[in-house]
Amino acid sequence: MRGFLASSIGVATAAVLALPLALPTPALAETVPVTPAGSTQSLPLVPLGPAADRTPGVPGMSASPRGSETQGLAAREVKTFSMVGVVWDDATTQLNGSVQVRTRSVRTATWSDWQDVEVHNSEHAADPDAVERDSGRVRGATAPLWVGESDGVEVRVQAELDAPTTRAGSRLPSGMRIELVDPGAAAPAGSSDGKNSGPADDKGEMVAPGLTMEMAEASAANVPHAALGANEIIELDKADSTADAVFASEGELTAAAAPYIGPRPRIVTRKGWGADESLREKAFAYTNTVKAAFVHHSASGNNYACKDAPAVLRSLYRYHVVSSGWRDFGYNFAVDKCGTVYEGRAGGVSKPVLGAHTMGFNTDSMGVAVLGTFTNSAPPAAAVDAVARLTAWKLGLFGRDPRAKATLKSGGGNRYPKGRNVSMNVISGHRDGFATECPGKQLYGKLPTTRTSSAKLQGRP
Repeated sequence: MRGFLASSIGVATAAVLALPLALPTPALAETVPVTPAGSTQSLPLVPLGPAADRTPGVPGMSASPRGSETQGLAAREVKTFSMVGVVWDDATTQLNGSVQVRTRSVRTATWSDWQDVEVHNSEHAADPDAVERDSGRVRGATAPLWVGESDGVEVRVQAELDAPTTRAGSRLPSGMRIELVDPGAAAPAGSSDGKNSGPADDKGEMVAPGLTMEMAEASAANVPHAALGANEIIELDKADSTADAVFASEGELTAAAAPYIGPRPRIVTRKGWGADESLREKAFAYTNTVKAAFVHHSASGNNYACKDAPAVLRSLYRYHVVSSGWRDFGYNFAVDKCGTVYEGRAGGVSKPVLGAHTMGFNTDSMGVAVLGTFTNSAPPAAAVDAVARLTAWKLGLFGRDPRAKATLKSGGGNRYPKGRNVSMNVISGHRDGFATECPGKQLYGKLPTTRTSSAKLQGRP
């Protein structure tokens, strides 16, 4: 019988790192069928026992166990993955504790130190009364963590000492699993078969047949804004999202918006970053307008190269849909550390697509996630500038001054009760609408200058 590597909170670091060359392969893994855009391994966590405090030097005496429940998995070999996160059955149950993982690199065959996974308890999610929330598939989830290409994993989840007991009688949520996400490889932008369908600009992006990015950016302020129509659009080709074209062909800009619209930034479409459109729900959900933009960090770590950003996005997408049970990618847009802007949730980059980014305030807002963790690390200037450029354009389409205030009605959450009208900055941080650390202290501190830069890009006095 194969031996499993024992793991406990009190094991010395040197001993923990002394791993066998061949690790056990789990028998209980559930793997979502592999597609060209990736796969997900889902492993149930098992009890590791409470951590105990023992009184040294007193024969036969020891302190009572601290009662800090611990679950996890011993180190084991698994199929290749690049992102990890922990999910549990009930999205309304809080995980009060800490989550840590260690992973083995495919490239170097060495194990990482223990890494903390942010326990954000679903503040990035659909509003409590949204159809998306009541689908029956939604789970509680930590933030995902990008670890790079790996083939070994160890995990431990420890409840806080004073964590409340759940309905299942445990201090940890029931049904906890670690999700190991492989982003897979994506075909080049402009084609689903790996061949380009037409000429591209010098940045490698085909905006529309016969329309280069240079031409599009030069005429961005004159591109008409699509009429809302129904709240749900079924056919993929009715949205200006996953096709090569990113601009709508009907409707007009409002007179109020027309004078102050920033230049449209370069936006890599879902097709450009390789989204597997078979994962998400086919219909598109819309809100009435865009009154405000909420800025987030993905809390997935800063250990990625900009060339890997599409893979990070594919992993986040799978984690949101397959692991967390959301209808689609949660954010409307994403920005990497080099300042590249990416289309997020499907439905049209110029439209008021309903996201699942700020619980309680998804209606009439948009969510922008900067890929990384900015609690202690300063966000790159290129990323902050990209947020200003994106909001100058998108908020301008709806006549919003980035320096102004907007009134949003709470849909429910841990900061404002459902139904309360709340005045917020047009460009706000996630923590302004929900009690959370997001978008991290360092990124949040950049928002005042972002508002000024965004308004300047709109041409406002």
